Amino acid sequence: MLNLQLSKKAQKFLSSLPPKQQKQLAIKIMELRQKGHGADSALLKGSSWYRVDFGEYRIIYTIEGEEVLVVPLVGKRNDDDVYKKLRRL
Repeated sequence: MLNLQLSKKAQKFLSSLPPKQQKQLAIKIMELRQKGHGADSALLKGSSWYRVDFGEYRIIYTIEGEEVLVVPLVGKRNDDDVYKKLRRL
């Protein structure tokens, strides 16, 4: 199982969601920790980041080495705000 490194921005976004969505996204992140890249993961063009969609949300992540799952951003899928924030990192 990969170690998890969740950014403060991702934590803040997750804590702002209703409990049902928090739980669903936490389960998806735990699946990524256990399996690494899922079948529904896609590499972002021109980047080393991956994205996975879950319902109306998008999780941006990468795996460093073979040990650490890094999740800098979680956001709504239907607006480009996640990608704007990712460019600022």
